[in-house]
Amino acid sequence: MNEQQESRPRVRVAVVFGGRNSEHAVSLMGAGSVLAAIDRSKYDVVPIGIAPDGRWVLAQDDQRFEIEGEELPRVDDSGRALALPSGDGSLVAFDAGTIPASLGRVDVVFPMLHGPFGEDGTIQGLLEMAGVRYVGSGVLASAVGMDKAYMKTLLAAAGLPVGAHVVVRDRDWRLDRERVLKDIEVLGLPVFVKPSRAGSSQGISRVDDFQDLERAVELAREHDPKILVEAAIQGREIECAVLQSPGDDPPAASLPGEVLVAESHEFFDFSAKYIGSDMRLQVPADIPEAVSEELRAMAVRAFEALGCEGLSRVDFFYTASGGLIVNEINTMPGFTAMSVAPQLWAASGVPYADLVDRLIQLALHRPVGLR
Repeated sequence: MNEQQESRPRVRVAVVFGGRNSEHAVSLMGAGSVLAAIDRSKYDVVPIGIAPDGRWVLAQDDQRFEIEGEELPRVDDSGRALALPSGDGSLVAFDAGTIPASLGRVDVVFPMLHGPFGEDGTIQGLLEMAGVRYVGSGVLASAVGMDKAYMKTLLAAAGLPVGAHVVVRDRDWRLDRERVLKDIEVLGLPVFVKPSRAGSSQGISRVDDFQDLERAVELAREHDPKILVEAAIQGREIECAVLQSPGDDPPAASLPGEVLVAESHEFFDFSAKYIGSDMRLQVPADIPEAVSEELRAMAVRAFEALGCEGLSRVDFFYTASGGLIVNEINTMPGFTAMSVAPQLWAASGVPYADLVDRLIQLALHRPVGLR
């Protein structure tokens, strides 16, 4: 290494985690994995936590990031308070009774955030306005990917098959509930009731009796006033991760994997994902080669239909008749080393640390603003 290379400042990466939503703990779990995997000889790392009340704080690498028993982690908000990035991408710290201090410019933000106020285009818009590069999809793709109702509309418009569903908006539920219930009855039983703009399987119920439907809707409404009710699809759950390629090369699709959940769970719920060991991923999925290739091509089409960037995970149902139905796309999927998308890429020849590095490099080499 020559003297010029040695004196060149390292890229500064802010890993942002936590947030003001029910996926706060899931965000911390992913951030812990990223912080452990990121190459400290290549990057200067600034951990930033967003407390449940929305405050930004300078965090520590050694805070608890993992679930202990059933106790969920949360941001340690005792650190120095931070201002949002300024117009030049600098962070500003505030200590009681002192003049605000600049912590220097951030080159790229890794927003390890899930759900509303993080994965939904809000922080992406803030970073665009601040002129700071960031990992993952932009404002529109993040917003549409977060809202399952609009996501299905765009996927269907792109010619991708989606399941039958009913969108339940807040006003209709309050003022015209009988009509809404009749619309849902057309779907038949069972149905899945879920918040339209949430993730990590929180607030989701399977309904096998229409007498339980209103209760399921109210449970979902605790997370989001806009609800999606989906007809159950009999099929195997197959997932595929998509990674943006450098330059003008098309996105790459991972090997597909099948999610296998213990019979004690009616579906791939929060407990199966994060608390117990009741889920395993079989990669590659045991499906015909032609189906695998079709699924991977459809995953890339879904990625491009929303205008995604960075990494996404596309979830499918593979039916007994041999058909493929797109369930949803996640623009910032679960990102611990053992989460589905990183496992899919590891099986496809991209280890977790390399995946983290590739996402940072993709963010560094794309322009800020309209693109």
